[in-house]
Amino acid sequence: MKKLLLIPFLLAVVIVFAQNGYEIKVTLKPFKNQYIFLGHYSGKQYPIDDSVKLNDKSEGVFKGAKKLGGGIYLIVYPAKNNFFEILLDKQQHFSVVADTATVKKEKSFINSPDNLLFNTYQSYMAEKGKEIDVARTNLSMSTTSRDSARWNNQLKKTDSIIAAYRKNIIAKNPTSILSTLLHLMEEPEVPPATKQPGGKYDSAFAYHYFKSHYWDGINFWDDRITRTPASLFDERLDKYFNTLVYPQPDSVISELDWMLGYASISEEMTKFLLVKFVNRYLNQKYMWEDAVFVHLYQKYFSQKEYSWLTPQGEKVIRDRAYSLMANIMGNPAENIALPDTAGKITSLYTDTSRFTIVCFWDPTCSHCQEALPVLDSMYRAKWKAAGVKMFAIAKETSGTKKDWLSFINDHHLQDWTNVYYSKADEKTRVDANIPGYSQLYDVQTLPTVYLLDKDKRIVAKKLTWQQTDDILQLKLKNQ
Repeated sequence: MKKLLLIPFLLAVVIVFAQNGYEIKVTLKPFKNQYIFLGHYSGKQYPIDDSVKLNDKSEGVFKGAKKLGGGIYLIVYPAKNNFFEILLDKQQHFSVVADTATVKKEKSFINSPDNLLFNTYQSYMAEKGKEIDVARTNLSMSTTSRDSARWNNQLKKTDSIIAAYRKNIIAKNPTSILSTLLHLMEEPEVPPATKQPGGKYDSAFAYHYFKSHYWDGINFWDDRITRTPASLFDERLDKYFNTLVYPQPDSVISELDWMLGYASISEEMTKFLLVKFVNRYLNQKYMWEDAVFVHLYQKYFSQKEYSWLTPQGEKVIRDRAYSLMANIMGNPAENIALPDTAGKITSLYTDTSRFTIVCFWDPTCSHCQEALPVLDSMYRAKWKAAGVKMFAIAKETSGTKKDWLSFINDHHLQDWTNVYYSKADEKTRVDANIPGYSQLYDVQTLPTVYLLDKDKRIVAKKLTWQQTDDILQLKLKNQ
């Protein structure tokens, strides 16, 4: 009796074991005795997962002991100059037969419900695409308002039919990868606003509704969406942050933490989001984004290790964060104490003016040679009378102290506070494990200009002379 009970149990074990890993049998004509490749989308990247050499019947098998993550995968031709897409999810033991001459229109699958559904969807969309093309062509050729209205209505009708078709797929296959892809393609439809108490409409209703429903049907723990083309998930993230998130550090940080909180149960999703956010905020587009990068480092990198992060990548992130920590917008700037033109150590914090313009420059730098006289002209014409002081740090590179003094004299910059930052002074600080002034002020190009208030807090940074003047005038007006 026990033996009889063991037989179905053993068969079940064998069946489960047989389904471990992946096994994708491919017939891809006309290629023979050549390698083809299995890859997947990852935003704007196309990582290769496997390769196999086709036999003289154009057959090959991609096979591995560990299952692949779900997503849109690519069967890549031998020269890596073309590919066709397949879906990969729970069922990873199936066959595909294709011919490069007809692969865009037809390919057959055995034992792959996801790809059969995908095939049906693609065929349907191809037919509807033809209808849309015809309607658009006729619309562009319309000579009467009646004809234009007719073809516009036809386009709207086709769009509605497609939307209903997609909703039907999602309703019948709610957990399928195709349904997830369809959610990525759709955007919220904003209903008409309702009147608020008092008979008024909420002018921000459309924005709030669209934002709150933007990620409907999309789960940030579902790493299948990371293996999709950039136009689906990657660009959708960009649109969200560029158009729906208020451009201010607390707002952006809140959104990042929200997404990464859900993603934390998925190593692949965490990796995707962290790589994207680090690359986005590594070099800031706006001054306030420094706080976003520092937050990313402190919360997600300073006390954590990731198998996918190389030592070089970790160093880039750490060094950039340390450069930004000391000069976050609104924080007090680090003090600078260096010898002036008379050799006397002069401190940035000695001055108590309403505003201080800090300028890192180099007398041998051609851009500096153009920019400093302009800064001085603005200083003499407007800023000095408003109680602004100039604090200029000449960073020694290929020039000498003589070049520095000559430039000051030739351009009559004696009314500035001028200090000299020699290579020797930089080395002394670094050797003593004290961050150099270049790092503390994140000086990556010269000149680098900061605007500080009377308490030496950073008002703005990395400014042109025009930006400096605009911000100064605004601050002076509001004081």
